[in-house]
Amino acid sequence: MLARIHPVAGVIGLLTILTFWTSTVLTELFGSEAAVRAVKLAIPWGLPVLVLALAVTGAGGFRLAGGSADPIIVAKKRRMPFIAGNGLLVLIPSAITLAVLAGTDRFGAAFYGVQALELTAGAVNIVLMSLNARDGRRLRARG
Repeated sequence: MLARIHPVAGVIGLLTILTFWTSTVLTELFGSEAAVRAVKLAIPWGLPVLVLALAVTGAGGFRLAGGSADPIIVAKKRRMPFIAGNGLLVLIPSAITLAVLAGTDRFGAAFYGVQALELTAGAVNIVLMSLNARDGRRLRARG
């Protein structure tokens, strides 16, 4: 059962971050200030989904991996603290800060500085989570 839940939770987490990131970029490039505000106010509502998905993915992955010394598993385990730390220390506080700033129409230097940080951290997590998904598929293919 855990072997089925773990990859589903990982995909949900990855797609959630990808949705937040893509929505932000697209509204900044092509949307109005009202659209940017709407996206920034909506993202915090998706944070519980993201946190739960990452928690289930991480806990399930560590449980499935056990004490394995397989290089693929070791690489996945090495990435997880960066993914979790990035999410907890950068992405969540940034999303909340941006929602507050957007909700009060403060689209100045602070807003764009935090948004640049959020987009960078989000891109890092997308890459790291994609690498973990790729490695998970490799492990599954090996049987």
